[in-house]
Amino acid sequence: MRSMKMPTVRYQNGDMVMGRWPGSNLYYEVKVLDFDAKSSLYTVIYKDGTELELKEQDMKNASGFQTRSRSRSRSPGRRRSQSRSPARTTRRSSSRMAAAVTTAAITDGVTSSRKDTRLKDSLEIRLSPLPQTKAAENNGNNKHEKKEEKQKDENNTANTVNEKSEAAVEVGPDKTQGRYNLRRRKDDGDAKPVETKPKQLGEKDAKLAAAPAASLATPLDFGGAYFWLLFLPAWVLFLVLQVNLEDPSLTNFPPPLPALEAFWDAQALGFVILWILFQALLYILPVGKLSEGVPLRSGKKLKYRTNGFCAVAVSSLAVAAAVHQGVDLTYIHSHFLQLTAASFLVAVLLSVYLYVRSQYAAGEQLALGGSSGNVAYDFFKGHELNPRIKEFDLKFFCEMRPGLIGWCLINFAMALAEMKQQGLDAPSYSMILVNLFQLLYVVDGLWNEEAILTTMDLMHDGFGFMLAFGDLVWVPFTYTLQAYYLVSHPNHLSLPAVAAIVTLKLVGFYIFRKSNSEKNAFRRNPSDPKLSHLQIIPTATGKSLLVSGWWGVVRHPNYLGDLLMALAWSLPCGFSHLLPWYYMIYFIILLVHRDARDMSECRRKYGSAWDEYCRTVRYRIIPRVY
Repeated sequence: MRSMKMPTVRYQNGDMVMGRWPGSNLYYEVKVLDFDAKSSLYTVIYKDGTELELKEQDMKNASGFQTRSRSRSRSPGRRRSQSRSPARTTRRSSSRMAAAVTTAAITDGVTSSRKDTRLKDSLEIRLSPLPQTKAAENNGNNKHEKKEEKQKDENNTANTVNEKSEAAVEVGPDKTQGRYNLRRRKDDGDAKPVETKPKQLGEKDAKLAAAPAASLATPLDFGGAYFWLLFLPAWVLFLVLQVNLEDPSLTNFPPPLPALEAFWDAQALGFVILWILFQALLYILPVGKLSEGVPLRSGKKLKYRTNGFCAVAVSSLAVAAAVHQGVDLTYIHSHFLQLTAASFLVAVLLSVYLYVRSQYAAGEQLALGGSSGNVAYDFFKGHELNPRIKEFDLKFFCEMRPGLIGWCLINFAMALAEMKQQGLDAPSYSMILVNLFQLLYVVDGLWNEEAILTTMDLMHDGFGFMLAFGDLVWVPFTYTLQAYYLVSHPNHLSLPAVAAIVTLKLVGFYIFRKSNSEKNAFRRNPSDPKLSHLQIIPTATGKSLLVSGWWGVVRHPNYLGDLLMALAWSLPCGFSHLLPWYYMIYFIILLVHRDARDMSECRRKYGSAWDEYCRTVRYRIIPRVY
């Protein structure tokens, strides 16, 4: 009887060694807890309490690291005692060093690969634990961290321009060695990490390997997809019919349902198609900046024509010329239901096309979250990540152009309809404020169009019904409810009230823009000398959490600015009915839900560093309130 040879155990329980952090070339001091002979994996614990399973080749003796790094690197604890800013480019923190080498922003869920000849497998950096002084523990205004936007919400359907959630902007090393179990073992039970061999796979196997979400999908997720596919169109229909009532009070629910023929108008469909084609023409014009997206899983970077500001400027001139030639834009108000139905039809046809073409896409082109194998779920979430017709990026185009600029067009048409219906020589103060505020929001988004390339929508979410419906239907036909409401329900504003609302809007816009600018700049190039004043908290992952500027005031300063702007949009409509406050209510629910989700995920991901962050930045969205 042949005896089985037991694997050699190089490290014993209790040994202190250096372990490679999965997805990077950085080593951290770890303690060996156990060895599984069956899987040949060591269970180790990092100094922040994170437990992982590592292969033997990802572990090295600590003595070699101490010898080589003693003269070149200081511990983060010693560096923190110096007077220099912890975010200066001369700082030797491993997270900043790796960020300076790779200059890549890594967002939650998917690690992008980036080649750099200076970053080799022999790179060894020893990190000492970060001491937490009483001041750091008790001072809620102590600034030391970096925020990352994790916006992977399975049921997020509203697709506002800058509504992208962000709980911690990660910057760190950008190499991927394989797939590891990144969850703490105490949450995993006996689950073992799944490892893939770096061999070429067949097309079918490649698609499965590129889509681990297939194993994560649950019946509840699938049921959620069916629910949203039915609920979203029904909800938009309810809002459109309700706001059109003479008395839009919710006590009159449900609104009367018109005959089926009332939904169809060939001219409305033609108008929608013409508008989309016009925006597509502006998109492909060789004007504006050619921006580079973040690295994909393959390491490739896509090019995007970011000429959105030019598109909105040309669109404005075209609309002005059409009105001058006698085109009656009040048609948009009188045929709002038909235009909504036509846009919904276009969104459905586009979604079907996207799903069909995704069946022929290579595995690396599929989205991680939309590859469950369930038709309804993948149709809703989006199966292909970046569907393109040659260089025409369908997702980026729909995200920023027809619905967003169409939002402004509809608002302008509502101002004309108010003048016509109320017999006014000029729009009311309320209508002017709503138009100007939302126009500023859209123009700002298009002026900073390049920033959307680092959002979850562009980087990780597939392009399917969820985004197509949100871009073409949800945004233009629900975010215009305030303007639509004011056509038949005017609200007089005094000059002091106008001044107060304008001030509120400007404050919200400043917070929103400033915080997003800090985040996007730090994500793209954390070693920029202009950002040397920013303070961070390093984490055991080799990444950092921003706790400086507005990100040191609250954990979601962009949410705070967004909420203040939403309040300024709703106040001009008065308090007679709840319907024009729909966006404000919906937005509060959405952001509170996202904050709770991000808190749970970031605590799991960053361990003790996240606890320190929460002690440093105490409030989530509203200072001293929430």
